[in-house]
Order: sequence, then structure tokens, then C-alpha cells
Amino acid sequence: MLTIDPKEIPTAKLHGYLLGAIAPRPIAFASTIDTDGNPNLSPFSFFNVFGANPPIMIFSPARRVRDNTTKHTLENALATKEVVINVVNFDIVQQMSLSSTEYPEGVNEFEKAGFTMVKSDVIKPFRVKESPVQFECKVKDVIFTGDEGGAGNLIVCEVVKLHVSEDVLADDGNIDQHKIDLVARAGGSYYTRARDGFFEIPKPISTLGIGIDSIDAEIRNSTVLTGNNLGMLGNVEQLPDSKTVDNFGKEHPEFIGLEMVKKHTFAQEYLSKNDVESAWKVLLLK
Repeated sequence: MLTIDPKEIPTAKLHGYLLGAIAPRPIAFASTIDTDGNPNLSPFSFFNVFGANPPIMIFSPARRVRDNTTKHTLENALATKEVVINVVNFDIVQQMSLSSTEYPEGVNEFEKAGFTMVKSDVIKPFRVKESPVQFECKVKDVIFTGDEGGAGNLIVCEVVKLHVSEDVLADDGNIDQHKIDLVARAGGSYYTRARDGFFEIPKPISTLGIGIDSIDAEIRNSTVLTGNNLGMLGNVEQLPDSKTVDNFGKEHPEFIGLEMVKKHTFAQEYLSKNDVESAWKVLLLK
């Protein structure tokens, strides 16, 4: 394994490792204005949500690595204490990328990228009409992590109004992850389309899984079953009882008396279909 001391490699090289490994990252498409009312629009992938009461988001327009300068977004946020965070979906990802071009001060990125400016309800910066969700925010704090190229500037924002397109809502009124079709940033020039890679894992909040440490050593040390497989097996609250296992064996006599590798292989096939109960029945058959 490559072991690196961050202080011993160039910042640009370290930056590449960080962005390549910490991914995918959501994108804060930040709209601000300067003290003269001139709009600015730029995307940032050092971004996430950090609370719901109050609703807090943080993004970081980091200092440029190449020349240690700051970005207009940071300067505007410090001056006006307001920002709109627009989310980015697949429909606008190319325009969003175009807006990240470092145009001179005073150039309107809305116009350059072909976006429509919409007045906000509570704050002065404009919203991106084409974005499916727009958050009007007040800047609560800015945390400076350093004064050299690559240092972060954490803009802590409180959401004071949000706008959600009805086109991305499910029947229950919640945001449909397939309809919203979000994109995220990775390393280099890579992005990811979130809905193409969705999978579900039940959250162990109301249940108490038996844990991998409670699984028999023969299964736990399997040469077939992966760590993810064991995680699924350990997330059940209790094992099937002997009667249930026996009935399963009568329905599937082909699983009785299997040698260990084949038994684990069949169990893994059930796990690939999220059928954890049947996987356990196979494993418990004698």
C-alpha cells in the first residue's frame, strides 16, 4: 500500500488523491451577488448538508492551488452574507460545467451558460430556474482553514427558503431520487449520474442485528462469502428456526448435504437477490 505524508508531496498531487478518493461529492451550484448587485454563479463539490433544525449547509470555495487567489463566490459571500445553493441534475450538468469557467469579474455566468435568473423571495442573489431544487441561504459563518493555495473556506449557510420543482416529487410528496436525477463530482474530469447506481440497504435503526461476531466460524471464515455478504447475514435479528429450515430443505432437496463451498455459493446467490432469509436457510441445512 502506498503511504503518503501530506507534507511531503506537492499540494496539487495531494489535491488529486483527495478528490479521487472522497467521491462522489454533491455539487453546490452557488449563486451570489457582489456589493454592486452583479450576479455570480459557480459550482463547488466541497459541499454537504449538516443539520435540519436549523437547516445548515456548508460548502467551500477553496483557495486556488495554482496561485493562492480566492474566488468571487467567497468574496461575495463575505460581503453580502447571502447565497443561493442550487442542486445540479443531469439535465443541466454540461451548462453547470461551462459556468465554472473562470471568466473575468463582472461577467455574468448565468448568461454565459444559458441559465435563467429568477428572483429569490428572501435574499438578493438570483436562483437558477433550471435547477430542480433551490435553497435561499443566509451566511452564518465562514471558517478559514488556512492561507495558502488549496486551503478551504467553509461557508456555513442556513436555509431560509427552499423551492422544489413538482416534476421531481413522488406521489407521497417526497423527492423521487430517480426523477431528480442528480449528478455528483469525482476525481479528475469524472462525474457520476446518481440514479444509475442506486441500491438499497435497510437501515439497522429499529432492529438489532446479531452481528458478524455471532455467525459460526465456518461461515465467517468462508472463502466464498464476502464482507458485504457477512454484513447482510449479520443484520438479521434472529436465525430461522429448525422447523423452518427443515421445511425449506424438503422444498429444496438439492441443497441438502452440499459441501461447504457449494453451500456458500448458493447462499451468495440468494444474497445477491437480497433474500437473506433463504441464504440463511441454505447455510443452516445439514
